[in-house]
Amino acid sequence: MSKVELIDGVYWVGAVDWNLRDFHGYTTPRGGTYNAYLIIDEKIALIDTVKKAFSGEMLARISEIIDPSKIDYVVSNHVEIDHSGSLPDIMEIARNAQVITSEKGKEGLLRYYRGNWNLRTVKTGDELELGKKTLFFINAAMLHWPDSMSTYIKEDKLLLSNDLFGQHIASSFRFEEDACCPPGYERDVVMEEAAKYYANIFMQFGALILKKIEEFQKLGIQIKMIGPSHGIIWKNPEKIIDAYVNWAKGISAQKAVVIYDTMWESTEIMAKEIIKGVSESGVEASLFHLRRNEWSEIMKEVLESRAVIIGSPTLHNDLFPTVGGFLVYLTGLRPKNKIWATFGSYGWAGGGVKGINDKLKSAGNEPVESLEVRFRPDEMDLANCYAMGQRIASQVKA
Repeated sequence: MSKVELIDGVYWVGAVDWNLRDFHGYTTPRGGTYNAYLIIDEKIALIDTVKKAFSGEMLARISEIIDPSKIDYVVSNHVEIDHSGSLPDIMEIARNAQVITSEKGKEGLLRYYRGNWNLRTVKTGDELELGKKTLFFINAAMLHWPDSMSTYIKEDKLLLSNDLFGQHIASSFRFEEDACCPPGYERDVVMEEAAKYYANIFMQFGALILKKIEEFQKLGIQIKMIGPSHGIIWKNPEKIIDAYVNWAKGISAQKAVVIYDTMWESTEIMAKEIIKGVSESGVEASLFHLRRNEWSEIMKEVLESRAVIIGSPTLHNDLFPTVGGFLVYLTGLRPKNKIWATFGSYGWAGGGVKGINDKLKSAGNEPVESLEVRFRPDEMDLANCYAMGQRIASQVKA
């Protein structure tokens, strides 16, 4: 296998998971990677490992460059086992290596592996000199676990960012400039996956992300390249940093997304008429049936849309189960700066729309309007749905 060198003395030694399709409930139709980085200097450091099943692939990549037993330091930026799963295998070979991690990282590693390892904890500002290269550690608690941290190579201005700035995508390319628009794709697939990744993992941490980026600036950290723990490496880091700033601030496009489920098609008829009113008013819109689309894909559209319109039929005087489950997922991710609206249908007694409204309000999101129809929508009901779509479009434009 060919060596992948990011910059002089720094190598990608991770693994590509071509068949990954589910990442703890997050759908990954384009596969994924587990990125580990090897630094060759007077001292040798490995930054993170890979998921246990790919330990052999990582070790083979390392062995092409050096004898793994010569590794002096293993930096564990994050305990989650897609990052640390091969740590016991490495430590079995590199028996004299010291494990560098955060205080919470130490706690997690000991709980997971019970290894009798030489563990050293670090905090923001701590450094480790390897020779010509210096590792600078940055605490990143709750981005996205309490143990998370990033490692910065000062001389190379290379940020090994852990989960920040990642994507789930398998590719034969390692760098964004090569992988962003492969043959057959007019779209930037790397940014698409980066947006989906942010929406489903980091959206709830927007305020912390803005503070962390500000902290980078205060620490004088200049970034020429970003190596995340998943996906493609950024040679043009401004692209993804700017996107994170906009997403964290809740800046979205002039778009609306309609999300619904239906029992006997009445709620679906309403959904289609609402989206017709939105789109015919000149606002881009998308429509998602909750049992026919993956929630992680829907959340990407929520991230990028100004208006979120949610519909449910009534079942047992409450909202439909799939809508309820999705609302738990959505409100947990805490979208910000959205226009919310709700709709639905019922037979003998209502409750579905009220259920949506109650859940949104409990998360601090006040719907601007709601519409409920009894049994099947008639011409007047359809006109009301269309007009609702028009009003939402007007607010999106404003």
